[in-house]
Amino acid sequence: MIVENVSNRPGKRVHVVQGEHHVSSDPDVVMTTILGSCVAVCLRDTEIGIGGMNHFLLPEGKAEGLDEGRRYGAFAMELLINELLRNGGRRERMEAKLFGGARMFGGLSDVGASNAAFAEKFLRDEGIPVVGGSLGGLSARRVQYWPTSGRAQQRTVTDTNEVASLKAPPKPVPVVEDDGDLELF
Repeated sequence: MIVENVSNRPGKRVHVVQGEHHVSSDPDVVMTTILGSCVAVCLRDTEIGIGGMNHFLLPEGKAEGLDEGRRYGAFAMELLINELLRNGGRRERMEAKLFGGARMFGGLSDVGASNAAFAEKFLRDEGIPVVGGSLGGLSARRVQYWPTSGRAQQRTVTDTNEVASLKAPPKPVPVVEDDGDLELF
């Protein structure tokens, strides 16, 4: 299961990968992730000490089922907010920190900037204040987040192997032959 209460789990470090989100009320839990152009939203209820993190790949898109939908920000944000609400959180007490959104590929569209803009707009529309974080830039980053206190820490990733794992080569655009025919639907 993607969402879990990790308070009874040995080893209090939870790594959140693309398409996942986790929520915890355990003060010893630290959530971690590695981001390139992806964005992680760290969200918590400041009064009751419950928080969580998500990690999404693209702002929005069509999804063929639950698993594929998790990679999109719109779906990832709804899952994270709803999980906090189910566990006693209240929207008016929530605050967010945003990380990621780097420009990882020169010459291509800036997916990182689109992800960052989406996250900022989504939270603004939901009335959830952004109180910190780090968006944009040209470098991958490793983020640690303590969900009950809201403490966050970021380090730039310089290990080339770690950065290479974030840079999947872009899919080639298929070439379509133009035979001059017109097809109407």
